[in-house]
Amino acid sequence: MAIWLKRGASAQAKADADRKVRETVEAALADIEMRGDAAVREMSVKFDGWDREDYRLSAAEIGACVDALSAQERKDIEFAQAQVRNFAQIQRESIRDVEVETLPGVVLGHRNIPVNAAGCYVPGGKYPLLASAHMSVITARVAGVPRVITCAPPFQGRLARAIVAAQALAGADAIYALGGIQAIGAMAIGTPSIDPVDMLVGPGNAFVAEAKRQLYGRVGIDLFAGPTETLVIADEAGCDPEMAATDILGQIEHGPDSPGVLLTNSEKLARATIAEIERLLTILPTADHASKAWESFGEVIVAEDHAEMLRIADDIASEHVQVMTGDPGYFLTNMTNYGALFLGPRTNVSFGDKVIGTNHTLPTRKAARYTGGLWVGKFLKTCTYQKVTTDEASALIGEYCSRLCALEGFAGHGEQANLRVRRYGRRNVPYAGVAQPSALTAA
Repeated sequence: MAIWLKRGASAQAKADADRKVRETVEAALADIEMRGDAAVREMSVKFDGWDREDYRLSAAEIGACVDALSAQERKDIEFAQAQVRNFAQIQRESIRDVEVETLPGVVLGHRNIPVNAAGCYVPGGKYPLLASAHMSVITARVAGVPRVITCAPPFQGRLARAIVAAQALAGADAIYALGGIQAIGAMAIGTPSIDPVDMLVGPGNAFVAEAKRQLYGRVGIDLFAGPTETLVIADEAGCDPEMAATDILGQIEHGPDSPGVLLTNSEKLARATIAEIERLLTILPTADHASKAWESFGEVIVAEDHAEMLRIADDIASEHVQVMTGDPGYFLTNMTNYGALFLGPRTNVSFGDKVIGTNHTLPTRKAARYTGGLWVGKFLKTCTYQKVTTDEASALIGEYCSRLCALEGFAGHGEQANLRVRRYGRRNVPYAGVAQPSALTAA
């Protein structure tokens, strides 16, 4: 039986926080729907202290941000983007259009068609998260999306230079200096100055995630990507307290609502990691955010064995899961609910966040139970088609269809089938609109 050496906030406290976010977002989106650009501007001033004549950046502004990069900064961004593009292209090549003759004269197929317009959100309120530009814009481009726009908030009252440069180098068609609910609402709903998109992607804080949730259906979304989550699965054979503590703090520095969890089968490792976290919080430059997150959302769980660790990990369904055990392959083979796995001590979530090539936009809040992260396939609609090429095939399928329609009482559907049987087959099938006992009523 597992024991919790440390628990995070109660379910009720989380529910109360969610309710407040939900109400704020609902009112903001309604305001954008009603007043368009005026509402967007007011929110930008209120939440970001940011106002300008046009939130879309000019070519000169974008060029200045790119030119301001040092040679090494540009080289580093281009290296990271090359890794993301390469893996996205490998993913795209794995997705095939299909056309097959399933019966003589019956041809079925599907095409993978990119959405026409994608809006990419690049968070940058606390930190300029330029990696999100690679993950969203490049992936959309590789998928073949014709129009890709981006929104990112200002950073410390100015254009986020590195984010703007990353968006431009990734290939964005238009770049807007907007953040938060106002950015998500403007891209999805549309305003006189921003044409609406078909799909929203990108991570963000609780307000961004809730805005995407409320807009889902009006537009497509990649997934529910709220505050960063990390789960470290560790045992004494694969990890030590310093590494476990460092990898937890390395993620919960995102913000005071970022959960960080240690799951282990060693109480010794668990207690030593808690002590190491407390020590590191005295010297970590981002301890302000990390300490609040650890206090409110940090958990330490000691399980009996690896099998129980697996069950608990699948129940948590964390966004990021670092596996540092003697046999990380056990979790790769058996674990089913996670955003991304980081296997062994030589890798870590930061590699995935910034540069290694896999996408860092991942499901949070247990959404990993039913979806994976952002990838090329999220921008594609798999659309089926059919064609019947012979008279014999049309009559054969028509006979089956007619009888099945009669079972359901759909006379009009049945007549669509009967018409083909009469026209292309040899049997005389009566008009389905004439009252006839169906197989169900006759029984």
